[in-house]
Amino acid sequence: STEYNVALNSGVETVEQFNDIPVKIVNGIPVKIGDVAKVSDSFADQTNIVRVNRKRATYITILKKSNASTLAVVEAAREMIPSMKEVAPEGLDMQIDFDQSVFVKSAIESVLDEGVAASVLVSLMILFFLGSWRSVIIVCTSIPLAILTSIIGLNLTGNSLNIMTLGGLSLAIGMLVDDATVTVENIHRNRLLGKPLTVAIIDGAKEISVPALMATLAICIVFFPVILLTGPSRFLFTPMALSVVLAMLASYVLSRTLVVTLSRMFMEHENIHHDQLAHGQTKLKSSQRFNAWRDKGFDRFRESYGRLLKSFLINKKFTLTIAILILIASSFLLGVVGTDFFPSTDTGLMKLHFRAPSGTRIEETEKLVDRAEERIQNIIPAKELGAINDMIGAPSYVNTAFVSTDNSSGMDADILISLKPEHRPTREYMKKIREDFAENFPGCVVYFQSADIVTQVLNFGLSSPINIQIQFPNYQVAYQYARKLRDEIKKIPGTQDVNIRQILDYPTLKLNVDRVRAGQLGLTQRDVANDMLISLSSSALVSPSYFINPTNNVNYPVAVKVPLDRLNSVERLMASPLNAGNTPIGRTAPRGLMDVPTALTQSLGNIATISTESRFNLISHYTVARVIDINCNVEDRDLGSVSSEIQEKIDALVDLPPGMKISVRGQGLEMKNSFRTLGLGMVLAIALVYLLMVILFQSWLDPFIIMIAVPGAFVGILWMLAITGTTINVVSLMGSIVAIGIAVSNSILLVSFANEIRINSTMTAFDAALEAGKTRLRPVLMTAIAMVLGMIPMAIGSGTGGEQNAPLGRAVIGGLLVATVVTLFIVPVVYSILRTAEPPIHTLDLKFEQESNPNQTTESK
Repeated sequence: STEYNVALNSGVETVEQFNDIPVKIVNGIPVKIGDVAKVSDSFADQTNIVRVNRKRATYITILKKSNASTLAVVEAAREMIPSMKEVAPEGLDMQIDFDQSVFVKSAIESVLDEGVAASVLVSLMILFFLGSWRSVIIVCTSIPLAILTSIIGLNLTGNSLNIMTLGGLSLAIGMLVDDATVTVENIHRNRLLGKPLTVAIIDGAKEISVPALMATLAICIVFFPVILLTGPSRFLFTPMALSVVLAMLASYVLSRTLVVTLSRMFMEHENIHHDQLAHGQTKLKSSQRFNAWRDKGFDRFRESYGRLLKSFLINKKFTLTIAILILIASSFLLGVVGTDFFPSTDTGLMKLHFRAPSGTRIEETEKLVDRAEERIQNIIPAKELGAINDMIGAPSYVNTAFVSTDNSSGMDADILISLKPEHRPTREYMKKIREDFAENFPGCVVYFQSADIVTQVLNFGLSSPINIQIQFPNYQVAYQYARKLRDEIKKIPGTQDVNIRQILDYPTLKLNVDRVRAGQLGLTQRDVANDMLISLSSSALVSPSYFINPTNNVNYPVAVKVPLDRLNSVERLMASPLNAGNTPIGRTAPRGLMDVPTALTQSLGNIATISTESRFNLISHYTVARVIDINCNVEDRDLGSVSSEIQEKIDALVDLPPGMKISVRGQGLEMKNSFRTLGLGMVLAIALVYLLMVILFQSWLDPFIIMIAVPGAFVGILWMLAITGTTINVVSLMGSIVAIGIAVSNSILLVSFANEIRINSTMTAFDAALEAGKTRLRPVLMTAIAMVLGMIPMAIGSGTGGEQNAPLGRAVIGGLLVATVVTLFIVPVVYSILRTAEPPIHTLDLKFEQESNPNQTTESK
């Protein structure tokens, strides 16, 4: 009545039991595996060697999903190491090496330091201009609240805090104080007019409500081009633009609510008439004396500016002529300033590909690599050298679709070199290594590949920023043109590490099987191929089989193969026995061959001859077609110029075979697409800003006057990039977008106030432009200086990863400096010319309201 499970001994429980498995019965006598083979718990033939600091090691590559945090993945891996060490054999060392999160952490810390420094500089600027610590508190309170609002928005939209979003928040700090600063400054001005505090707050906030709204929306709209980007640029800059836009919108709301509320609370007991306070008093605080001195000094500065502006307004034609000439002359800088897709960053990482002569065995390659690493240790001082890792041979444990490598066989090696934080420029060491290896490793090919995570992403999985592909079915013909083009590209200044990825001269032994003779022996071409594959690479590839160890429940592959020391010559290879795959056990040889020993009859040498030749070791495909890849790095020159000259070399090739196609891939192609998209988007953004101002101003002319500041911003950007040796790239273009938005916002303040003066008085356009310039001088300067001070830490580009955002800060500073000059001098001149004595269109509405309300008081009017 008991139920039993039925288990069959179809498997073995120990390695030793393999020896007792019968493979054949001959004359009633069993032939077991142990009789014809050596069974052992062993290792697969080594095709890959990993070394850490010149000692053999085991290397595990950890990849993260696209939506995962780099810091979280690395931290989780780090937390697992102690528990893994507990079960590992004694003496086994485990550590994380080549941690990309170190660069990410350092870059984030640099961005945070830039943000803090920008906040301090902006606070000092506000304190200097307004002379009130209360005003500093009011303005600076809105900064963390606006940033917190932006962070909440980023979280809700599925974004994370990273280098780009933090860079956007750091960029926004200078702009966040604009709304609050203009509001506080206008309240300050109304109080100086003798108004009570509450009235001054209401009037001050009301006067700049619409201009501030237009300025905020203008800055937000100029980020419109970002949504048109594609590829990596889109994922890099869309979160950055989103962080700025969210922070700016929050800043405007706070300036309408929190800033005015805090002004009513903090300014009640503040005396802003510093000159009256100083009059007749002998003992004053140092801050009071400073404020009185500053106010008098700024009044003198404003009067000097007024006299200079008046001379500009009188000499309109001369002023505009000079401005136009400067604009035309500056346009020639476009040919001087180079173009790049993304600014290069010194991350302290180097990835060196070492290729020994074709056919070099892996153990010989290891010896060469060890010598190479010794040379590297002699070149880089020990106090600067972090670690040297190498991966020799073709990796069998990683998916090369996700882990980029040029390793194709035992002759290849990837050498990873990391430098300590305090190190000399990485490019200096790269140059020394190239020169040293060219002298000490003749016959070897050595070139550097992209090492840092940002450049690898921007390369789209390619090993270099520039990749030239020659597409042609005949590999030999394509290789001839590839060698010719490679030699021409090496002559281009700025190119480095020009190499052909594919190996077409790998030494090969070719077996020529006599199919008729093989057929007489009952063999097919498939039988020969399978037997050779098992002999040389084991049965794991033909018929994989696994042994489950009952002690640890781990699957181990069972491989049948000929020992390597039995195949160490051509003679032994040709003596390899063959077996017909479709021949039943016990079948005899064909008639006529019964007198020939089976082992001799069915050996490889009996049916095949052997010859040596060179064949392809690596065949690459792109969109199905065969391609030859020429990789090229760029150093000491911009990517755009090098790409253009490479294209000229390609165009100069004549007599190309029909069907051959040569194309340039990599960062150059993406750069052109991104520039085209950003250029088109910038034109659309300017048009949208113009139309927005048309709606709010109810005029087609005023927005045109305001947009005069935009060419000024472009002039400043070009000059700043040329002076600092910075290229035009997607980062500096983002800075250009920001500079345009701020330049427009400052012009809005001036033009809107000029219109307000003309509505409430009988001033001419000349007088209104002059008065608007003098009245709006302080808020325009405060806004521009706040942004410039906020961008100085970023523009310096110090710290890890600082070079990435430095072009953005430099573009903003350069564009804003010139745009501010244009706003304060050229915009009033254009206003006085285009806005003649006719009153603005909305003055009629105001008069109508005055006439329809005859009992209205003068104060309310």
